[in-house]
Amino acid sequence: MMDLGERSQDPKNQDSAEGMRVLENAVVRLLKSHPFYGHFLLGFRRRLVADDHALGVTIGNGTPILCVNPARLADFSPDEQRALLEHVLKHVLHLHMSRRKGRHAHDWDIACDLAINPTIADLPPQAALPRKVKLEEGLAAEEYYRQLARPFDVGNLEGRGFGDATRDPGQAVEAGEEQQPGNEAANLRTLDDHQVWAEADSTPQGLAEEVVRSMMREAYRKSSGEVPGDLRPLVEGMLAPSPIPWKQVLRQFIATAGRVGRRSTWKREHRRFAHETPGTRKRQRLHLLVGVDVSDSTNIGELRETFARELAQIARGRDSRITVLYAGSRIQRIDNFVGSPAVVEVFEGGGFTDLRPVFDHARSMQPRPAAVIYLTDGIGPAPETMEFPTLWVLTRDGEKPAPWGVELRLDI
Repeated sequence: MMDLGERSQDPKNQDSAEGMRVLENAVVRLLKSHPFYGHFLLGFRRRLVADDHALGVTIGNGTPILCVNPARLADFSPDEQRALLEHVLKHVLHLHMSRRKGRHAHDWDIACDLAINPTIADLPPQAALPRKVKLEEGLAAEEYYRQLARPFDVGNLEGRGFGDATRDPGQAVEAGEEQQPGNEAANLRTLDDHQVWAEADSTPQGLAEEVVRSMMREAYRKSSGEVPGDLRPLVEGMLAPSPIPWKQVLRQFIATAGRVGRRSTWKREHRRFAHETPGTRKRQRLHLLVGVDVSDSTNIGELRETFARELAQIARGRDSRITVLYAGSRIQRIDNFVGSPAVVEVFEGGGFTDLRPVFDHARSMQPRPAAVIYLTDGIGPAPETMEFPTLWVLTRDGEKPAPWGVELRLDI
């Protein structure tokens, strides 16, 4: 798999431009027919894939990702393409991939499809629907899961657990057994690729919720509050003030940016004990880039000191390097800290704010930062897309300046 931005470098993908136009046309149709979904989709990073599914979605390291196979997507009609996009977006809106942990993968995947598919028009004929397994519509994924999962399922969490053997012709069939939904659900398949859901394990559920909440808020604003009726209760609940403390969101975001510490590996022999003992990899330093907006709205000592104190607590005890950029319309000062910064200073800047120079600097850094954390009111131009995981730490009245990145509101 590879990011769409890299496809021009691979000769096998020279003809992919036409295929990608299929996706872009489908996105345009979605924006026209369902503005909320269309604007929500714009916050995803796109990845070109070559598996059997046309689409797939996940949240990897705090970043929502849309996986696309252009050739397979082109096999569907325009209405089906729009329906498939709505299908995968609903999986993310309901955080289905983050809620699968510890459950039987096949049963949970089918249960999630059963929960959302009845509300989507123009789905392909093979879509899993409750009537196909003799269940009522309108249940939550957990309720479908309880009815699909057999109490004595065996096998690993990846397979169904029943095997492919057929019943012996002389074996008696218990009354009502063939009507059990679990029997029929075993033959159902998901419309999209759910294998990529495994990547969501890298993102704590609280952080995933904040990612979706941030994207939902942006889509709600850009669509002027026009939300599909079946989504309105979910959207209204997510738009309420976050119950997750901002300090927890900050900690979870940094935790997904990179892991540090010595790790055992069998790829390298231990110097003293050869192949009998795994070697160790060198401890990797966590590089973070912190941007500080020097406009008047963030030029408050208590605000910056509270933010810096929490950042220092997180960085303390791990091998880290933090680069702090003070920027307005341009970068005005650069500080580097190994370990943890003592304080993010009040720095008089003035003038208008341009958020792009901090990200330009990030691209020039060697090694590149694992993530960008930007303390700002969000008022100013920002890049259209970004390859770095980004946390927007906004002031109380701030505005998220781009559809990408995670929003955190620092209410001091």
